[in-house]
Amino acid sequence: MARVAVVTGGTRGIGEAISKALKAAGYTVAANYAGNEEAAHKFKSETGIAVYKWDVSSYQSCADGVRQVEADLGPVEVLVNNAGITRDTMFHRMKPEQWTDVINTNLNSLFNMCRPVIEGMRERKFGRIINISSINGQKGQMGQANYSAAKAGELGFTKALAQESARAGITVNAICPGYIATEMIKAVPKDVMEKSILPLIPLGRLGEPDEVARCVVFLASDDAGLITGSTLSANGGQVMV
Repeated sequence: MARVAVVTGGTRGIGEAISKALKAAGYTVAANYAGNEEAAHKFKSETGIAVYKWDVSSYQSCADGVRQVEADLGPVEVLVNNAGITRDTMFHRMKPEQWTDVINTNLNSLFNMCRPVIEGMRERKFGRIINISSINGQKGQMGQANYSAAKAGELGFTKALAQESARAGITVNAICPGYIATEMIKAVPKDVMEKSILPLIPLGRLGEPDEVARCVVFLASDDAGLITGSTLSANGGQVMV
C-alpha cells in the first residue's frame, strides 16, 4: 500500500505544491487546511487529493484530524508541518495576540501534529517528519520577531526530536525556504523586488514552490534514510549555513 502523507496548510502555496508532488511520487496524501473552503474544494476537485479541515493551533483539533485521516486512509507515515501565518509589525508595536497567534500556529502546531502520530511511527519503526521553517528562522527579519522566533524554534524542535526518534526508524528534518514565488511574494511591487530583494539572492531569482516540494519528496523517501536532524536551505544562496 502507498504510504500516507499529511501536509498541513496543504491546499495553497508551497503546501499545494508539496501535496501534488507527494501524490505524483506515489503517496496517499491528506491535505489539511484552516478555513478557505473555496480554495480547498477547488484544490480537491483539480487534484483528487483528500482535504481535511482543522486548526493546527489546537491540540484536540489535530488529534481528531489525525484520527479521521487514519480511519479514512491508513496510518500516517509521513508528516509535513507546513502550515503557517504572519502577523508582521515592529516589536515595539506588537500586540500580545500578534505574538501568540504566530507562535501557536507556526510553532506549537509542531507539538500538536507530531504528538498524535509519533507513537504509531515508533511502533511501526518508520516515519518521516519534515518541518517547513524559513530563512528568517535562520537569520531573523525586522518586523518579524514573532515569525522568526517560531521558525527558529522549529529548527531546535527538529534536532531534538530527531535525536529521540532515530533508533525508532523515524527521521526528522527541516527545510528553510527563502523567497518563493507564491501569491504573497508576487504581490510585492516590481521596483521593490528588483532593487531590494533579488540583489540579495546570489542566483538572482525567486524560488518556485515546486523546488521546495522536490526537497520534501526527497526527505520523505527511502533514499534519505541516513539524513535526520538536518536543515536544508532552499534559498538561492541568500543565507549559507
